[in-house]
Amino acid sequence: MKQTTSILIIALLTLTSCSTWNNLTKGTVIGATAGAAVGAAAGAYFGDTTKGAIIGAAVGGATGAIIGRNMDKQAEELARMEAAKVERIGEGIAISFESGLLFATNSAELQSAARENLTTLATSLKNFPDSDVLVVGHTDSTGTAALNQTLSERRAASAKAFLMAQGIAEARIKSEGRGLNEPIADNATAEGRDANRRIEIAIFANEEYVKRMQAQN
Repeated sequence: MKQTTSILIIALLTLTSCSTWNNLTKGTVIGATAGAAVGAAAGAYFGDTTKGAIIGAAVGGATGAIIGRNMDKQAEELARMEAAKVERIGEGIAISFESGLLFATNSAELQSAARENLTTLATSLKNFPDSDVLVVGHTDSTGTAALNQTLSERRAASAKAFLMAQGIAEARIKSEGRGLNEPIADNATAEGRDANRRIEIAIFANEEYVKRMQAQN
């Protein structure tokens, strides 16, 4: 099983690095190759839970092609968020926010810039109601691993609660914390710690929409 998973992950890495392929093509091929287990393994390999969730949710084929087109449209809408990186991956969208804009040290309270971006996200989710969201919380390395795990869960829950307050149904949003396990910068510097105190968002088609599209195709 390990060998098979490794081969599939290498294949996914190769596919996602093909610059001549558009997002729709990549989404279709990745979906045909990956399942939930491979998606989770790929997330661990990448050190990125959001990307793993998107890969694991891919369905491929004609349905994946339709989902990919819709995600292209939603990504274009989300691109107007300030200080945010919006990335199309397979059949989904990954969002990360610029460092220093989300949380203070040891705090799960969203700062003003994060609230503005999450308001924009909520509007987009209303415009594209067939998607679900995974919110992943992260911390820097200050404090114990146990403390940081709890804090990361609180940060994700804070973002989830804010989206719900904007009218997004709770059933559409999952949240989890990764503690200090997925740093994107060096925790030895203040700037690196700022970058690591963050939330990341994965957007992917919900189960009902996938089934509906599969029935039509």
